[in-house]
Amino acid sequence: MEQFFTNGLIDTTTLPRFEDVQLTSIHPDYWKVILFNLVGAYLIFAASAGAVMYFTDEKIPYLIFGILAYILIFCINLIIARISFRNRGFAFRTHDVIYRSGAISLTTTIIPYNRVQHAAIYEGWLARKFRLAAVEIYTAGGTGSDIKIPGLEKEHAENIKQLLMGKILKQDNNE
Repeated sequence: MEQFFTNGLIDTTTLPRFEDVQLTSIHPDYWKVILFNLVGAYLIFAASAGAVMYFTDEKIPYLIFGILAYILIFCINLIIARISFRNRGFAFRTHDVIYRSGAISLTTTIIPYNRVQHAAIYEGWLARKFRLAAVEIYTAGGTGSDIKIPGLEKEHAENIKQLLMGKILKQDNNE
């Protein structure tokens, strides 16, 4: 019994482009969460540095330059955080989920539903104040989530989790 085997070429120029997918932005209130975290971290660092300077007898030379550098670094981090916030987006298609993030370099992660093992909702204390949550999507073999989509309205996050759990159950029933 002879088997016929073919291994034809695929025209990669005709494949659908994920770049053409219209991504959904995360909720605008999530910018407040990012801003609070950034400002909070810088204030804690500034308070710590101030306490060290207060309790040491040595006068630190060029203190004004250090303060200006600190402010400059804060402003650069603020700009990068804003760019990163604007670049975040997600989409759920028929067969996969897409998540894009990044500021200096963009990262796009695409996970087919047949690889999804588990989905979870995470709510930080500050995000909870704005009724926001994150959906974490896990695939096999990882120690953490493969995609974490933050800045979703809680109800929207729960709907996404239900969608993913439905896809997982459908896969299990088809096996």
